Amino acid sequence: MRIDEALRAARDALAASPTARLDAELLLSRVLGRDRSYFYAWPEKPLNGDQQRLFDLLVKRRAAGEPVAHLTGEREFYGRRFVVTAATLIPRPDTETLVEAALETLPDGPARVVDLGTGTGAVGISLALERRDWRVTLTDASAAALAVARDNAEALGAAVTLVRGDWLKALAGPFDLIVSNPPYVDPDDHHLEQGDVRFEPRSALAAHDRGLADLRVIAAQARERLTDGGWLMLEHGHDQGGVVRRLLAEHGFQDVTTRGDLGGNDRVTLGHV
Repeated sequence: MRIDEALRAARDALAASPTARLDAELLLSRVLGRDRSYFYAWPEKPLNGDQQRLFDLLVKRRAAGEPVAHLTGEREFYGRRFVVTAATLIPRPDTETLVEAALETLPDGPARVVDLGTGTGAVGISLALERRDWRVTLTDASAAALAVARDNAEALGAAVTLVRGDWLKALAGPFDLIVSNPPYVDPDDHHLEQGDVRFEPRSALAAHDRGLADLRVIAAQARERLTDGGWLMLEHGHDQGGVVRRLLAEHGFQDVTTRGDLGGNDRVTLGHV
């Protein structure tokens, strides 16, 4: 079967996905080891038997609901490719808001930074690569997730320190910046049983107290681990901006504001001591 024919058949098989065309191209890119532009330049190129069988298998798994990032083993974030496994949350474009807030808020020059619950390391590694004079620490309670972050840091050439621990308990600080994309979904949210999130670690998605438990812990721990003027930046749900702003204010943070994501929804709340 030709490339264009294989992609057409895959799009039909994935018609239930709102991103059927992109899904098909990403999966075929994985099979052929080629950039997607290759498909447009050489649509008549045939797939050999092994390539066709692997592509058909990946399409079937995607049609059954498995995330494309798990099938390809990677996801792009802030212009870089990060290895993704079932042990980590899949990096999402809206989380780039957290990276942008950090880069735009902190002044030029050295800074001590920690990324809590790092997962793939996407946030912390992006910061370390964008600001080479920052000393960035990545921490996660999951050894499996931390191993993924380590592999990503090595592959991308990021000089970071990795520490296993539960939020800030294993870290003395002080830090100029604490960033985190913690679990913030209500455990009873029906969306946890839909789409890609069904295949992601529940511990990285949901938190008790209507999704606020870990946000509360981090806000309480952060003040003592920050330098004077140091910043805390937290990703949260689209409907949690108000409560997270109040939470930071209760712990003495100043100039507390919330930034919107790509869709204009509340996504990152920040404040300084």
